[in-house]
Amino acid sequence: MEKLKQYLDILIAALPNENEFRARLEGLYSVYPFNEFEYIISTLLGRNVLSLDAYYEMRDSYFERNAFLYIFEIGAPRTFGEAWAQAHLKELVPDLSKPSKKLDPNYSGEYDFYLDGKIRIEVKASRAVDTESDEPLFVKALASDSKKKFWMNFQQVKCTCCDVFVWIAVWRDKIRYWILSSHELETHPDYSTGQHRGNVGEGQLHVRQDNINDFAPFEARSDVLAQAIRAAYDRERHARGK
Repeated sequence: MEKLKQYLDILIAALPNENEFRARLEGLYSVYPFNEFEYIISTLLGRNVLSLDAYYEMRDSYFERNAFLYIFEIGAPRTFGEAWAQAHLKELVPDLSKPSKKLDPNYSGEYDFYLDGKIRIEVKASRAVDTESDEPLFVKALASDSKKKFWMNFQQVKCTCCDVFVWIAVWRDKIRYWILSSHELETHPDYSTGQHRGNVGEGQLHVRQDNINDFAPFEARSDVLAQAIRAAYDRERHARGK
């Protein structure tokens, strides 16, 4: 949105009646689907300041920079963290199964997926937003190259209840995945226990602009997540002496 506004501002400056137009914008009243951007773009097109080809290029560029902005419009944290995140991972790794007593007699809701009839997987997701903004999520959503501060909280983590953690981090233009074994998370210096009083064995981990590079060894591409999960499971068993 910042880049789009900057680009349009440059074009507005080329209007012969720039000052008059900016005055109109200040008092502009919008009713869906007619808004400020529609008014600016239609004016620029009508005055031949913005060509149709340039408009299409601007539009495509905006879509590319905001490919995942719709995910920030998911209001309820649980809908995002569970419904969207789990469905998204299932699309990428079709071999995942929803756990049940039939697959795992000891299962009682502790984890999200089962793989290869043995790997217990917990899915956590978070979105990168400007920590200094009070705007709605979709407004303060950050691009992956933003220099602004962000704080992603992976919470309600129970290392004893699964073998592998899949973390999904969403920016407005990019989705990143980190695959950690339970032992790797439990022993990570940024992991803290005792998230809530009385919740024994539960913790959380914060990913910020100043520590995100610490997780580079665990990052995996979307097309190799199944292999990364299996590799993390092997590391888990080795670390636990199994």
